[in-house]
Amino acid sequence: VDAPTSRPEDPITKVDWEEKVALIQCAKAMGIQRYVFYSIHGCERHPEVPLMNIKKCTEEYLESSGLDYTVFRLCGFMQAIIQNYAVPILEEKTVWGTDDQTRTAYMDTQDIARLTMAAVRSENCSGKTMTLAGPRAFTVPEVIALCERFAGADANVSKVPVSVLRLARSVLNFFQWSGDAADRLAFAEVLSANEVFSASMEETYKLLGCDPSDTTLLEKYLQDYYTRILKKLKDVGGQSRQGDFYL
Repeated sequence: VDAPTSRPEDPITKVDWEEKVALIQCAKAMGIQRYVFYSIHGCERHPEVPLMNIKKCTEEYLESSGLDYTVFRLCGFMQAIIQNYAVPILEEKTVWGTDDQTRTAYMDTQDIARLTMAAVRSENCSGKTMTLAGPRAFTVPEVIALCERFAGADANVSKVPVSVLRLARSVLNFFQWSGDAADRLAFAEVLSANEVFSASMEETYKLLGCDPSDTTLLEKYLQDYYTRILKKLKDVGGQSRQGDFYL
């Protein structure tokens, strides 16, 4: 199962392309029975975004490698919401958002792992490319509203216009030392399109032999998180700004 990806400080091309190609070649030489690769939903529609273009190229390279493979295109992780929105709201810090209406069908990483294991056990998933999406797609304001409801607190939201991100990318592209940062800001092009990162999962669940009702809802995930964290804070007599109990 190929899950690693580059960190913000790492060059995208080195980690997500050169090292992936080397890993695929190594897997073939070792006679690996099934190679599972995680890609990004809609990567074929955005060749102008370096990471999405690399994901699509890796899919094509894997397909031509001769390996038995399964590709999962992911929309978004629920766990990322904790760091980006849930914790800052508890800490009474600024929550950063944009003015776009992009929707994302977040999925719990534990559900992704469960569906991955089902795919590994199924010959029907050999050579398949499937999108994994949560039951419903949310905009960032809707996610923040859910966090506010379960935290019992108002968020201090600061919105950054997508146009500002696009301008920042254009400026950073002028300098060699800031190329990696510019590549990551390329996602502003996706935001400006107000896309929906979601897909029907009906056929995927049938193919994997899994029950859709077992998939975690975002509302339930956030409710469980805040219930657990607020209980810990209450037990230790802590305040919401004490961040040692969030992870």
